[in-house]
Amino acid sequence: MYASREDIGYDFGHDSKVGSKPIKPNPNIDGGWAWMIVLSSFLVHILIMGSQMALGILNMEWLEEFNQSRGLTAWVSSLSMGITLIVGPFIGLFISMCGCRTTAIIGGILNALGWILSAYASNVHYLFLTFGVTAGIGSGMVYLPAVVMVGQYFQKRRALAQGLSTTGTGFGAFLMTALLKYLCTEFGWRNAMFIQGAISLNLCVCGALMRPLSPKDLREKYVVRSDSEENRAKALSHSTETIKSDGVISEEPEKKEEAANEVLGSVQHIEVGGKSGSGRSMYGLRILKTVSQLTVTVRKGFALWYSSYFGAASLFTNRVFVAFIIWALFAYSSFVIPFIHLPEIVKQYNLSRQDNVFPLTSIIAIVHIFGKVILGIISDLPCISTWNVFLMANFTLVTCILTLPLMQTYVGLAVVCALIGFSSGYFSLMPVVTEDLVGTKHLANAYGIIICANGISALFGPPFAGWIYDITQKYDFSFYIAGLLYMVGIIFLLIQPCIQKKQPKEKSTEEAQV
Repeated sequence: MYASREDIGYDFGHDSKVGSKPIKPNPNIDGGWAWMIVLSSFLVHILIMGSQMALGILNMEWLEEFNQSRGLTAWVSSLSMGITLIVGPFIGLFISMCGCRTTAIIGGILNALGWILSAYASNVHYLFLTFGVTAGIGSGMVYLPAVVMVGQYFQKRRALAQGLSTTGTGFGAFLMTALLKYLCTEFGWRNAMFIQGAISLNLCVCGALMRPLSPKDLREKYVVRSDSEENRAKALSHSTETIKSDGVISEEPEKKEEAANEVLGSVQHIEVGGKSGSGRSMYGLRILKTVSQLTVTVRKGFALWYSSYFGAASLFTNRVFVAFIIWALFAYSSFVIPFIHLPEIVKQYNLSRQDNVFPLTSIIAIVHIFGKVILGIISDLPCISTWNVFLMANFTLVTCILTLPLMQTYVGLAVVCALIGFSSGYFSLMPVVTEDLVGTKHLANAYGIIICANGISALFGPPFAGWIYDITQKYDFSFYIAGLLYMVGIIFLLIQPCIQKKQPKEKSTEEAQV
């Protein structure tokens, strides 16, 4: 799928040491239950990301209700979107300890609670806590597992699977915009948020569908990947084997697991020997056994999480991955700002009548669906580099962001919004590129970092645009500044791989001279 990893230029010089014995793959990888995981992730994107893309409707209601500045009111939407992504690294710790299923179910409850409590808001600051923080953390606890599980269940068709699942964002933005408009008109925004909270409880059902793969199945998936992509396993990042060679992530947890197994064995031995004792002693031994098993799980999960961020095999030693993080810090706000402020822009240009017939945000959402699927299919072609598709989509999107303020007719805005929707389909490629950079084992932690950077971008983007409007009474400069910062991030993506390709050549020249 990723036909030219060498374009990015990472080479660590270690071939996979995995045996070449043929292993029968799990039927659920690239098929079977994997498609239920795609369905679960699709529904998660509808209920979380789709709802957040429709917050422009509620933003206008809050402006009328609380009579606060646009900059301050925009913080509600930004906190919700930003915290959903910023908590990614910490959700990675939850996933390492509890698994994706448990994390997602807890997150679904928190998200619904945030929506319901927000229905009783008396001021904007109350919404900061209930909708921004509570619903935001809950959303993050469901969103990251939904992305990670698709990465675990798919190998050959990862880009297509991620593309199909993330089209839920486009469907959700279209459906939730219409739904929130209807609910706000018929029942008022408070009752609309209460109803939306009840709908969000379906996230718990989505989490229950996230059946985990066994460690054996994950190892088989990696063996298949190593055998079929031997030439590509040297590129892009520290692979799982490279990280193991550092002895930080692989050896220490194994030693801890061996020691913990000895403890559990002794507990089981005592339990067997104590069957003749009192029932109270047996109950106490079972509690001790459960606590010991929980301790082992927590220690292993924390060791993996800590080593990924702070150990000698830290993800931050991968320079291309660091460039990817810098790009993410600037990119997401350019996509979020139009969704939050387009309803206000339409009102300024006296285009409300046309927009009511077919909202511009709905145009972005619908075309966004096709963009994700089409870009995913293109990226899965053997002759196509996912990295190049990813970069081309980014260039198209930044051009649209810079062009949008120049359009003051409905047709012009509709064309630019359609291009924004299609080019932003590169979001479906982000998990694929991340997995290629760090490997499946560290996808949860690595993608958590990426969406955290996106969250910071989403957190400050819309309030910044609102603040600029309060000063200039125009949104033009907001889009120009956001576009230029986005371009800086793209330049980092372009420069770092070139540096990485140049370094091996310089080393080989020095060795030849010696």
